[in-house]
Amino acid sequence: MKQEKQDKRKEQILKAALSVIVEKGYERSRMDDIVQSSKLSKGAIYWYYKSKKEVYLSLVDHWVKNYNSGFIENLEKHSTASAQLKGLFDYFMKQFDRDPAAFKILVEFWSLSGRDSDFNDKLQKVYSEFLKYIVTIIEKGVKSGEFKKVDPQITALSILINIEGINWFTLFNKSGVEAHEYIHTISEFILAGVKNNRNT
Repeated sequence: MKQEKQDKRKEQILKAALSVIVEKGYERSRMDDIVQSSKLSKGAIYWYYKSKKEVYLSLVDHWVKNYNSGFIENLEKHSTASAQLKGLFDYFMKQFDRDPAAFKILVEFWSLSGRDSDFNDKLQKVYSEFLKYIVTIIEKGVKSGEFKKVDPQITALSILINIEGINWFTLFNKSGVEAHEYIHTISEFILAGVKNNRNT
């Protein structure tokens, strides 16, 4: 019961930190902003986190934990590599619709990673794990003959970069292109490029 209460408190703090960093960015935000947004006492915040940086490093882990469950569900839901790849793009599109702010913080974290080695190390680990996830899908498709004999690492990296393009829509919303159009077109291009024509 005690652990459950602690987890709930941390969730409350991280949710507050998310809203603060989206509104103010990392540099302009303060622990007092997180305190105010969370509606918890300053002492309660500092019980769990000793600094603003510690809160936001934990927020990266929190983001990853939430998304990992979606990735695993995607793998289990679809049997073919093509469906898993399409499901991956669809999953991110649904997440973007549900909470664009979650993508906006990635832009902030990438900016931080260029100036702070702790954020850099954290993001390197996060993205290498995500890359492995995509590599697994590509390798499965190549092995089954569903995909061409492409390089799984390079192909996965290309897919990851294209998924990252969703972040662009959190910054510039007057491009004349909707995020849905972008995701649909990019996913179709990628699938057409990797699919083995003999199986179509």
